[in-house]
Amino acid sequence: MARTSQPDLFAAPEPDFFADAPPVAYRPEPDQVRARLNRILAQARAAATLPWDRSRTSLYRTIVPQMTLWLPEDEAEGWRLAFEAEMARFEEADQDERALAACHHRA
Repeated sequence: MARTSQPDLFAAPEPDFFADAPPVAYRPEPDQVRARLNRILAQARAAATLPWDRSRTSLYRTIVPQMTLWLPEDEAEGWRLAFEAEMARFEEADQDERALAACHHRA
């Protein structure tokens, strides 16, 4: 009885239909990148404190700089600086809130 679980070592190789296909490159539309960055920054600017959970904040800290790489450098820098300014504002607000809480705790 022949084994069917073992490949036939002498069979002709199957043709690779994708061997000559060029690699698919993903290039996002700059207007879509701008729209997403604008939504993220609008959420941040509208909030007094960090509007996202830790996971989403970590995601945005990673992808916002990466997203800006698809834009012209001078524009990209503006988006990065705006996002970093919002993150700094949230960190400052968090520190102020902690200091206030510590002050009330001592009293």
